[in-house]
Order: sequence, then C-alpha cells, then structure tokens
Amino acid sequence: MTFSNSKSRNQTASQIFKIFLANPRIKVSWVKAHAGNIGNERGDQLAEDAPQYGQPYSLTKLPKPHIKGLLRKSMLEEWQTSCKNGDTGRKIYNIMPSVSLRSTNWVIEDVIFFSQHGSFPAYLKSFHLSDSDYCSCGGIDTALHCATECIFTVSWHMMSPVPNFEQEWLKRVANNLVPRHKIRMIVKFISENRELFRPP
Repeated sequence: MTFSNSKSRNQTASQIFKIFLANPRIKVSWVKAHAGNIGNERGDQLAEDAPQYGQPYSLTKLPKPHIKGLLRKSMLEEWQTSCKNGDTGRKIYNIMPSVSLRSTNWVIEDVIFFSQHGSFPAYLKSFHLSDSDYCSCGGIDTALHCATECIFTVSWHMMSPVPNFEQEWLKRVANNLVPRHKIRMIVKFISENRELFRPP
C-alpha cells in the first residue's frame, strides 16, 4: 500500500504513515468489499462523496498555464452566456454570435456600420436626437440605405440584400474585405458631410 511506504511523496500517505508510527496499536487488515461491514461501507461512501464536497485542488499545485487555461475557458463561457442572453448589442451578436479573443481587425467605421450606431438619421431619431429618420435623398436613412440606395454614396454601392435575408447579407459583408472597404469609405463620407444627409 502507498501509505506503508515511508518515502512516499504523497502528502496524505505520509500523514497516514506518521499516524501509524505514533500509534503502534493501530492494526490494518483486509476487509472484503460490499460484505455489509459498516465501517467499510461508510469509508466507500465518503470516498464517493469526496470529489463533490471536498477541495480537489487544495493539495495539488497546478501549473500556471493550466490555471490560465481554466480561467480563460470560464471567462469565455461567462462572456458567451452574457452575449447570448443580453438585451444590448444584438446587431453585432447577430453577425458574430460566438465570442472570441481573436481580433476581428475591425476599424471604427466597421463598428459604426454593423452596429448601426452613428450619424444615420434613423438611429438618431430613435434616441430623439433628430426630428426625422429620412435622408435628404428621400429614403429612410439607415446603414443599409447608405450602402445600397442613397444617391450620395452611389460610388460605393453594393447589391441590396434579398428581402428577409438582410442578416445573411450583413454576415457576408462583414467577412469580405472588399465590401468592408466600401463601407469604411461610406461611413467616412457621411461623417465628413453630415449636412448633406439631413432632410430639408
């Protein structure tokens, strides 16, 4: 048995060995398992309960990389749950439903367009920062309008999404550098020419 070895590096085994040395009247003998011996049955039950109620890492020194990995995994799971069940950031979540520590290489113009938080009149009106959600060209001024319909951004237009597939369109654009470059140009143009887009 492990605890009968005085040179064992197992801390629990060493403690048991010291107890035996200090108490020579203690006798150890083999007991048949599952034979109705009350003490043995109780010992089995305690052994089964130990992982659930004990402290499995209290006597174990884990390597730092392992601990970091456990913490990273726990943090990502908590972050994912928060994003999935949250009330905010739904537009970005619908494009990127999985959280990640990897960089998306998005610039501020990408964030403005895909979150649709910017100087778009439709967004400003929802916060009572504008009296109208119309563009001066006559359309409802959303990020999608600017990217596909607005006469002021025609140089960077992309094909309009098929009805009811706007979300898929946004995902494709988000994962393609050429459309994302067009979006950046559109957002920059709008931010530099805000007066042009305001309805009369």
